[in-house]
Amino acid sequence: MTSISPRTLRSLADALAKGELSAVEVTSGALARAAATSDLGAYLRLDAEGALAAAVAADTRRAKGERRGPLDGLPLALKDNLLTLGLETTAGSRILSGFVPPYDATVVRRLREAGAVILGKTSMDEFGFGSSTEHCAFKVAKNPWDMRRTPGGSSGGSALAVASGTAYGALGTDTGGSVRQPAAFCGLVGLRPTYGRVSRFGVIAFASSMDQVGPLTHDVADNALLFAAIAGHDPHDATSVDAELPDLDEKLERGVAGLELGVPREYFGDGIDAEVRRDVEQAIRGFASLGARIVDVTLPHTEVAVAAYQVLATAEGASNLARYDSVRFGARATVQGDFEEMLAATRGTLLGREVKRRIMLGTFVLSAGYYDAHFARAAKVRALIREELVTALENVDALVTPTSPIAAFALGERLDEPVQMYGADVFTVGASLAGLPALSVPCGLTRGGLPIGLQLIGRAWGEADLFCIARALERAQDWRTVRA
Repeated sequence: MTSISPRTLRSLADALAKGELSAVEVTSGALARAAATSDLGAYLRLDAEGALAAAVAADTRRAKGERRGPLDGLPLALKDNLLTLGLETTAGSRILSGFVPPYDATVVRRLREAGAVILGKTSMDEFGFGSSTEHCAFKVAKNPWDMRRTPGGSSGGSALAVASGTAYGALGTDTGGSVRQPAAFCGLVGLRPTYGRVSRFGVIAFASSMDQVGPLTHDVADNALLFAAIAGHDPHDATSVDAELPDLDEKLERGVAGLELGVPREYFGDGIDAEVRRDVEQAIRGFASLGARIVDVTLPHTEVAVAAYQVLATAEGASNLARYDSVRFGARATVQGDFEEMLAATRGTLLGREVKRRIMLGTFVLSAGYYDAHFARAAKVRALIREELVTALENVDALVTPTSPIAAFALGERLDEPVQMYGADVFTVGASLAGLPALSVPCGLTRGGLPIGLQLIGRAWGEADLFCIARALERAQDWRTVRA
């Protein structure tokens, strides 16, 4: 770990505006660092030619006195489940090897329209089914703070790209915590927006009722900047909501004086690492010293949130993955026989173990005779969890919890212990089930030098409040001067 000040998106934008750097110089440097740190496993594929072409275009616009906005000419990375026109997209799975999308996902299109430079596609757990990026079919990602440990998942490659300095911001997707947990493990800021705030059009689906695209950045201001670029109604997405987005910068520096922050004690019980508890509780005391009022709240269904999430998410995942028949797109196993034999061979050999495990679980809970006992009951629990969170947030401005009960765990440590792996999401799945916004922000280090994340859960459409609260903590503990 080094004590240097990493370039943020906003500082880079300022340097480009002053002529201190060019987009080509910035992009070339990012690509060189990505090549030099390829052993970390951040990227599944780089698009050097496309990135440099976009950088040249940005410099040309700037020379003419034109500018598309603060992201113009800035290098970003994309999780490999976001469709990219003309650039292979696999969702970390061999079954999609060779699939080149004919269009961009809405979030990708919006970034391109803002002038952003797309460096490439990042490593991820296959189809998002994982919490460590170890279930990627092509490579294992390594945490830059300690290469023996996971960067988290399933958006581990996106977090790793930012934490290692190869990208200045990245997009991931968050179903049960897949932006927030990697942010916590890699010392970054990661946002899960309100469900419906950001378009899912062109996102390879895992669990359609919970998937959301979210940004990963070095600091809160950058996160707000990237979020603003991708948020907004999209007529191509039936779940997209036309909700007004406030001026995020105007609210960013307001501080927490006078706010009420709820602390659910169920999130601080057995199973949480002592160092995580210490630093999160210290941060809560810090909020109090800044003028916030700390309020105890209770969320009694927290203990069954992971179980409900796993039932619902695997059911939706099994349904979504039924489309991969290797007839219309993707790879196909070579086999003599009819369609069913080809399909069985393709899915049997080209899908990974964790994906097949979750397809089997999802198919089971949806099957006749078990639907009411499992899926229907989990849906009722989901409604109770949402009601608890919404009710709690009627009386406080946000909830403060740990992002993860532990810091980054060792590679291989939980691969053969799926229940333990799923348990890493115990504090993040509640907001996912409820469709509420949640943000992870760094709040400390373990004695071994690993980042610890604090989670803020807000009211629907309340991302601006989360940024404001997180920014107050960031000012008190300036994580922008610490990186892997």
